[in-house]
Amino acid sequence: MRKACNPSEFVADVMKKVPPSGIRRYFDLASEIDDVISLGVGEPDFVTPWHIREACIHSLECGETSYTSNYGLIDLREEISTLFSTKFGVDYNPASEILVTSGVSEALDIAIRAITNPGDEIIVVQPSYVAYVPSVMFAGGMPVVVSTKLENNFKLTPEELEAAITDKTKAVIINYPNNPTGATMGKKDLEAIADIVCEHDIMVISDEVYDCLTYDGNPTCFSSLDGMKDRTILLNGFSKAYAMTGFRMAYAMGSPKVISAMMLIHQYSMLCAPITAQIGAIEALRNGTNEMEKMVRDYDRRRHLIVSGLNKIGLDCFEPKGAFYAFPSIKNTGLTSDQFAERLLSEQKVVTIPGNVFGEAGTGFLRCSYATSREDIGKALERMGTFVDGL
Repeated sequence: MRKACNPSEFVADVMKKVPPSGIRRYFDLASEIDDVISLGVGEPDFVTPWHIREACIHSLECGETSYTSNYGLIDLREEISTLFSTKFGVDYNPASEILVTSGVSEALDIAIRAITNPGDEIIVVQPSYVAYVPSVMFAGGMPVVVSTKLENNFKLTPEELEAAITDKTKAVIINYPNNPTGATMGKKDLEAIADIVCEHDIMVISDEVYDCLTYDGNPTCFSSLDGMKDRTILLNGFSKAYAMTGFRMAYAMGSPKVISAMMLIHQYSMLCAPITAQIGAIEALRNGTNEMEKMVRDYDRRRHLIVSGLNKIGLDCFEPKGAFYAFPSIKNTGLTSDQFAERLLSEQKVVTIPGNVFGEAGTGFLRCSYATSREDIGKALERMGTFVDGL
C-alpha cells in the first residue's frame, strides 16, 4: 500500500502566517442575514457608465477578442500618458514606462516582487489596505509597519518614516487618499516625505487609485514631485473613479528598468489584461470625465451626511478628505472594534469593518463606506444610533 499524504504539509510556511481577509469575513456573515445595510463594501454602487459598456459591447461585436501586448494596448498607454502629463505635469513614455495590469492588486503584487530580495524590508504605512502586508510576505520581504495617528489626521510624518528606516529598507508603500481612513496628504506633506526618501535612497510604491476622489483641493501625484519620478512606482486604476471594479483594469508607471521587471512577472503569470476591459478603459479616459465628476459630487454629499451623522450619534469622526470611507472612533463605547462590528451586525443588521483589520493603528475605529445610497446611509445611521443608545 502506498504511503498516505498529508496535504497540509505541502503548503508553504508563509501561507500559514497570513490570515484570511478580515473584510471578506464580514461579507460572508452579512450574506446570511436578511435586511442588511452594508457600509462595508469598498466598491462604487454606481453601474459603469453606459458609454463605457457600449464601447466594450461594440468591440466584442467587432471580434476584438485577442491577446494584446504584455504591456497593454498602446492606445490605452498613450491615453494614460496624456492624462498624467496634462493633469500633473509628469511625463511617462507609453512604450516603456507604463504597464497595464488586471487591477491595482496585481500591480501592487508585481511591483513588490519586482524590487524585493529575500529579507528586504518594505515599510507599510497603516491603517492600510489589507493586501499590503501579505504581498510583502509573499515576495519574501519583511513588512515594517508605521502606525499613523488620528491627531495627525492619519498623515505619515517624516519623523515616523525616518524612525522606521534601516540599512535593509528597500521601499515604503503609501496610499493617499487612504483606504480605510479617507485621509489625504497635500503637496507640502509629501515633499517632506520625499526628502527622507532621497536622503536614505529608498523607493516609494504610491497607490493613488483614489486620487480622483479628492474633495478638498487637488490631489498630488507623488512622482510629479522634484526628483521622485524614477524613485516611484505609481499605481492607479479605473475601479473607483469610473465604477469599473469588475473590469479589473489598472496600471503601473515607473522607470523603464522597474516596469520591465514587473512586465516579466506579468508576462509569465497574467500575460495581458483582458482586451475588452482595456477598450473600456480607453473610452473612460477619452469621454468619461463628466460621468466621473457626477459620481464624485454625489460621494461628496454622502461624505457630509455620514460624517455629520456619526458625530451626532456620539461616534467621533474626523472629516475624510478623499476616497469614500469614514473612520469613526468607537473607543468611548467600551467595546473593541470587533465587538462593535459583530454586535452592530447581529443586533441592527448594519455591516461595518473593524478598524484593526487594517492594522494595529486602526484599533478602536470602524471603516464605514459611503459608496452606497444616501437613503441607505440614513437608515444605517438610525440603526447605529439605536445601537449606541442601547450601550
